[in-house]
Amino acid sequence: MQANFFARKRRNSLLYCALLIIVTVIAIIVTEYDVIKGFTSIPKAAEWAASNFYPNEKAMKRLPAILDTLLETVLVSIAATSVAAVFALLFAILGSNTMGVGGVVSMISRSIATLFRNIDVAAWSMILLFSFGQSVLTGYFALFFGSFGFLTRAFMESIDEVSNSSVEALRATGAGYFSIIFHSVIPSSIPQLISWILFMVETNIRHATLVGILTGTGIGFLFSLYYKSLNYSAASLVVIVIVIAIFAIEAVSNYVRRVIL
Repeated sequence: MQANFFARKRRNSLLYCALLIIVTVIAIIVTEYDVIKGFTSIPKAAEWAASNFYPNEKAMKRLPAILDTLLETVLVSIAATSVAAVFALLFAILGSNTMGVGGVVSMISRSIATLFRNIDVAAWSMILLFSFGQSVLTGYFALFFGSFGFLTRAFMESIDEVSNSSVEALRATGAGYFSIIFHSVIPSSIPQLISWILFMVETNIRHATLVGILTGTGIGFLFSLYYKSLNYSAASLVVIVIVIAIFAIEAVSNYVRRVIL
């Protein structure tokens, strides 16, 4: 019986690999992608990056301006995530299977979360660009809407995972709906909620670079400006600063997660 199980598992794995290879070959044929040229271009790309894409002394003089813009981008990302988390928590409670009010309200809450979650941040940037133009508000609302959709779904799942024992105990004592939420549901799920918020902050800082390129604001705009003006040294410095900032924020987030979980 065990031998048959492993044989069937091996056969399924080979089938999936063969299917993946077939899909890859079809994609290459349809897109007319030159595989050989693609792989042979890698050494040339690495050689170009080594000889052009590195910060020099002239680029280092732009570091204060880059850091100021990076700080603005980080603060906008944190602000968008924090405000989105408040609205997401409200919609998550209304749409939750365990604590939701049910009926039309729950369905509307879930539908709104699904709609906002399935529209990419880049799409939000282009949509909002027509309303707010090239401004910080465009990037803020793009990050806000993307964060709201993701966090609402994540908060719903976290709230639904809360043990029903404490909820039922409070109901047995005659506690009201809001008392159960504020004394049982939120305290029990707060570590997971904070973890999701920290994850969203990290993600939004990465997204903010793309949003900045599209909306002409923030650190993304600086990278686009330097790159398009062929100032590759300054553009590489922007990339290095972004990477360091992401690693630093990720380290802080991991530390906070270890403390609260």
